[in-house]
Amino acid sequence: MQISKLRLLGFKSFVEPTELVIEHGLTGVVGPNGCGKSNLLEALRWAMGETSYKSMRGSAMDDVIFAGAQDRPARNMAEVTLFIDNSERLAPAEFNDADILEVTRRIEREAGSAYRVNG
Repeated sequence: MQISKLRLLGFKSFVEPTELVIEHGLTGVVGPNGCGKSNLLEALRWAMGETSYKSMRGSAMDDVIFAGAQDRPARNMAEVTLFIDNSERLAPAEFNDADILEVTRRIEREAGSAYRVNG
């Protein structure tokens, strides 16, 4: 199984829907300071179950939600979806009917987070 794509919405600096396609082989994330490289990796960790807001550079888990900027209002939720290639059918039996698994973690302000798989 391999992660083939990462979709972010309202997660830290990624206020607009953003997709990162991850090709086979080695993938590098490069760019100038402040462009969101660390936020991409934190989104991946968060979607995979990170529970420590401190390791996400925050003072509370709600800090992963876009807090607003001078020209953009704050969001009330953040969502990260992992697209996982399941063509070899290595997932648990209840999920093996799909070639691609979509694992989504969504958080709403002051309401906590929840997961969805293929739904």
